[in-house]
Amino acid sequence: MIMSVKDQIFSDLKEAMKAKDADKLRVLRSLKAKLMEAEIAERKGGDASLSDATAIQVITKAAKQRKESIDQFEKGGREDLAANEKVELEIIEAYLPEMMSEDEVRAIVKQKIEAIGAAGPQDMGKVMGPLMGQLRGKADGALVSQLVKEELNG
Repeated sequence: MIMSVKDQIFSDLKEAMKAKDADKLRVLRSLKAKLMEAEIAERKGGDASLSDATAIQVITKAAKQRKESIDQFEKGGREDLAANEKVELEIIEAYLPEMMSEDEVRAIVKQKIEAIGAAGPQDMGKVMGPLMGQLRGKADGALVSQLVKEELNG
């Protein structure tokens, strides 16, 4: 049986406790808290348990926060703090699905633009909505946006 993302994190949290791996323990505790918050929010909506898709969204958001922190710390000359965030990001990314390459995303962007019949930058919204639905959790939103702009601007 395949373990859900949430169950995998909880299992790895127990292992990190046994191994006394402080970095991994800190990150997994943080992820566990965020997953529990998301699960409570979903229960209010009537769903009994957290779906893998929602769990991936929570983890993706945590990864994005770490990337932004790394960028800010590096701009501020705080390499020590940036290094700490990089360690956390590496741990978090282990729970994310493999991201698509830029070439794979570009091919899907071109197909979607053609299918929708988008003609220029004014059609960005028409393209981005369906694309992000299709690529959520598989490709970085900033990359998708950049490629759509490039393709629509010709």
